[in-house]
Amino acid sequence: MANVLDLRRRIRSVRNTRQITKAMKMVAAAKLRRAQERAVSARPYAAMLASVLESLKRRAEIYDPETGECRHPLLLTRPEKRILLVVVSGDKGFAGAFNTNIFKAAANFILENGDKEIDIEAIGRKGRDLFRRRYPAAQFTGNNEEDQRPERQQRSSAVEVLAGPTAALEKIDYDAVREVAEEIIGLYTHEQIDAAYLVYNEFKSVIQQRVVVERVLPILSLTIHEIEKAEEPTLEERERAAEAALSAGVSLYPHEAEAAQKQLEDEAKNFGTAEVDYIYEQPPAEIFADVLPRYVTSQLYHATLESIAAEHAARMTAMDSATNNASDMIDSLTLTMNRVRQAAITKEIIEIVSGAAAI
Repeated sequence: MANVLDLRRRIRSVRNTRQITKAMKMVAAAKLRRAQERAVSARPYAAMLASVLESLKRRAEIYDPETGECRHPLLLTRPEKRILLVVVSGDKGFAGAFNTNIFKAAANFILENGDKEIDIEAIGRKGRDLFRRRYPAAQFTGNNEEDQRPERQQRSSAVEVLAGPTAALEKIDYDAVREVAEEIIGLYTHEQIDAAYLVYNEFKSVIQQRVVVERVLPILSLTIHEIEKAEEPTLEERERAAEAALSAGVSLYPHEAEAAQKQLEDEAKNFGTAEVDYIYEQPPAEIFADVLPRYVTSQLYHATLESIAAEHAARMTAMDSATNNASDMIDSLTLTMNRVRQAAITKEIIEIVSGAAAI
């Protein structure tokens, strides 16, 4: 058994670790508040944009009645032989099972589609490093003479990794997401992929979040998200997240923001389904060409914002659990130290009494 000095050193070390985890928890809580505000404030724009497109689809024919061609290639569906999987993960660790759950969902998707060619584009340092270690990188040659796009070499594996954005996830702005969206749209338009899926952590509140696999392209429905799979957190994980949020002063349900968002979503829904005959000055093909890329970009941008908020919530919960575990360990070590010290004192008293009795 360790002596009193060793136990004191260990208690001091655990106490210092507890201070660090507590500070990290408060930092994550502060970042969570800002990320939650950004995610909630971006939802009305996405909802209204989807309603505008839904209204346009109700009043403009997708297929040209004269030629029979589709107004925009993003609305065309093809047999899924080549798939692009966009994985939004975190940049840092100490977030519990946040990144692990995302990687597990991506791995299950790849396993279920093992007979298809899959390209992975990772947003976030953790996912980018993992997939680069696990799968080979896609190789490209010079630009094509017709559209000046990089021409791809022969595939070396059924699953390859594309060069995603290298900036930190928290520093990615709308312009960076738009570049990624334009790349995805270009791949689908030139028939280099047949579908695009998005894996991210959908964030509603601190206790309402789930890992989802969502279809981005082709655009089949605007008002309903094409969720292929979703993994809900357990009741124990929700309770732990609620305790961490309450101790850090983070609201579980942002009532004012949720109420305003609900009102804007209702207005957007009414706009999309209102029986009003709108007159569009531009041709339908031109409107689709301008609005559909914005819709894809808004989906990706909204997914990154929600993933950032979910990462901070997971880190806050993990650091709260680490702080509580450190407190329990300090109590256990203190109890052990007191017992060792009491045993040492008792031993010394027995030795003194025995020596006095021997005299």
